[in-house]
Amino acid sequence: MSETYIVGIGMTPLAKHLSLSVKQLSAMAVDKALQDAGLERGAVEAAWFCNTRQGALEGQHGVRGQCSLRAYGFEGIAIFNTDNACASSSSGLLQAHAAVKAGLYDVALVVGAEKMNYPEKREQMFEAFKGSWDRDLAEQHMQALLAMGAGMELPPEALAETGERSVFMDIYAAQARFHMKTFGTTQRQIAAVAAKNHWHSQFNPLAQYRTPMTVEEVLADKLVAWPMTRSMCAPMSDGAAALVVVSEKMLKRVDARRAVRIRGIAASSGSQRTAEQVDRHLTRVAAGRAYEAAGVGPQDISLAELHDASAIAEILHSENCGFCDYGDGGALVESGATRLGGRLPLNVSGGLLSKGHPIGATGAIQVHEIVTQLRGEAGQRQVPGNPRLGMTENGGGFYGLEEAACVVGIFEAPSRP
Repeated sequence: MSETYIVGIGMTPLAKHLSLSVKQLSAMAVDKALQDAGLERGAVEAAWFCNTRQGALEGQHGVRGQCSLRAYGFEGIAIFNTDNACASSSSGLLQAHAAVKAGLYDVALVVGAEKMNYPEKREQMFEAFKGSWDRDLAEQHMQALLAMGAGMELPPEALAETGERSVFMDIYAAQARFHMKTFGTTQRQIAAVAAKNHWHSQFNPLAQYRTPMTVEEVLADKLVAWPMTRSMCAPMSDGAAALVVVSEKMLKRVDARRAVRIRGIAASSGSQRTAEQVDRHLTRVAAGRAYEAAGVGPQDISLAELHDASAIAEILHSENCGFCDYGDGGALVESGATRLGGRLPLNVSGGLLSKGHPIGATGAIQVHEIVTQLRGEAGQRQVPGNPRLGMTENGGGFYGLEEAACVVGIFEAPSRP
């Protein structure tokens, strides 16, 4: 079976692209990825198109990939549509990797594209988030989540009505309260994640937000759902990213010196666990599978992009990925170890919190950052010391006490002379 490599990456700036369509955003990313790979459109044999919102907000169901990629000029190739909530494009990458590794194709394209901002459909924008959990069990699951923080004394501001927000911010707030109650994590430690990632994003020209923030500024921001303030929550973003995946024999047709190997990639769904059974978290399971596939462990990872849709999520997933013991994620960020220049830089792109979070494109965008870093092409935010292995952790949706899906990838830097 062939090894697989990412040889082309492309990404749009993340923002509220009110005047651009999903087709236009897709085309921008594909243009850049093909150019980066040095391949023509005709070299692509199959494509995975990853999107979650077009059905809910545009009524475009079923054949979204065919609509966007046929508009680009792809004809006759295999096109697959992947919707796996926030883990859509990492799921698409896993499938493309498997198909190339199995010898079905030599060149595959993964496109994540999302448009989330429709000012004239504001109510529908927020309602669409509820499609990424079990609608039949929504009340039951929310009660279980809220119970996670039961018994914790809350400050008066925790009861304030804070207005319109994604249902997932209430979920993350419940998870944060459980972590605070169980392990002693503080609101200031959670704010330290947000401050770090907002500081990182000033060096990323494609980030939605590029203004550094201090811990104090994060804490003083508008409350969303205690203990989460606005700066601790990812924005709704529009954007796209594309990845070109090739087999080993295709390396002779591209610049192999910039080819990043997919060392291991794995997925998981959740289980009927209790809140206290943290070692059964689906991210822990996916990370374990990815480490096994790659033949490495957490101690071998040079940097990682974790799914920080809220600041508490980075803390949770730094623990789930084995970068520290359970309960030590808050102390890890406060130590400075996860900052650019630290022992294990996390979310040097700015993360979802500051770089942006265009749901279906987010996984591919995380991979875009890791590939850029492993090539040594990240400019001011470049992780020093020739990083060798990068990781992405991408969660999607919610079911019960945790995400509904998770994909973890491990990527290896090109060989350097």
